[in-house]
Amino acid sequence: MGSPRFVIGTAGHIDHGKTALVKALTGVDTDRWEEEKRRGITIDLGFAPLPLPDGIQASVVDVPGHEGFVKNMLAGATGIDVALLIIAADEGIMPQTEEHLAIIELLGVRRGIPVLTKRDLVDDEWLGLVRTEVAERLSHSRVRWHTPIAASSLTGEGLEDLKNALVEGVEDLRERPADDLFRLPIDRVFALPGAGTVVTGSTWSGTVAAGDSVRLLPLDREVRVRSIQVHGHDAAQAGPGRRTALALVGVAKEELERGAVAVTGPGWAATSTLDVALELLPSARKPLAARSRLRVHLGTAEVLGRVAQVRAIAPGESNLARLLLERPLVARGGDRFVIRSFSPVTTIGGGEV
Repeated sequence: MGSPRFVIGTAGHIDHGKTALVKALTGVDTDRWEEEKRRGITIDLGFAPLPLPDGIQASVVDVPGHEGFVKNMLAGATGIDVALLIIAADEGIMPQTEEHLAIIELLGVRRGIPVLTKRDLVDDEWLGLVRTEVAERLSHSRVRWHTPIAASSLTGEGLEDLKNALVEGVEDLRERPADDLFRLPIDRVFALPGAGTVVTGSTWSGTVAAGDSVRLLPLDREVRVRSIQVHGHDAAQAGPGRRTALALVGVAKEELERGAVAVTGPGWAATSTLDVALELLPSARKPLAARSRLRVHLGTAEVLGRVAQVRAIAPGESNLARLLLERPLVARGGDRFVIRSFSPVTTIGGGEV
């Protein structure tokens, strides 16, 4: 499959400089929508290729930091290999920093780099205080974090250090299995003249080639792959750890939405019942009892459901449980997921199928 390829995802509080940092690193403005430009915030997912030293090909998923768009952040955080936790040096750790950090941990992201942005706005003494605060907070995390890197998207300070840290971060990561069944959780669906319906996502496993058939779930339809792009370039095939776009024959744009999955091979099915190991965050406001209504985020899907067959789980504790979903989604053993309360909507836990 050529050069090693990985997916990098941003995380962090609103207006801490995630999109500006991605633009400084890649030259790409990932705010695609007029409303994003007008309001000066990221609402949906943005994507940019990032070639790194040593022939490493990375793609950056830029996620929104506003608390009202956490479900979009979750769709982007799925499938990332390395997280960039963006913390503005002039503000430090904020509420969405904590929620995004919890999501990164719950999804099983293995490596991360804390980036102290807006370094040009603070003096060395203040920067040292923020650096200490961040290092102390992350010392309790289950993610393996690099030491904090101070950077400025305005002056370019720290960007080369960040690129070198990214190379270090992916060097000891194993690429996702190419010999597994192909699986692409879909995060965007659109139509292009001459290409037809196009779906995009971060490939979780396996490979697919132009001309192959894939099955779309939960639609349960076999369609043909007309053409492929990987990290924004035409490709004959796509493998794991790649930002992948598939042009499909046999399905209309209106028949698909974020949360669908493209797969190959036997054994895949959409299910409305999940048996899981479930943990409740210490920050959860109350125990999780049977019949509690939840928002379940797995892959790029968000599905409402209820907890069944569970003893009440206290904040900070874990137990086995069954989730009964109101709509089917695609899952298999080992998948990580996040749960959010029904109302008010906050991240309260997650676990493993």
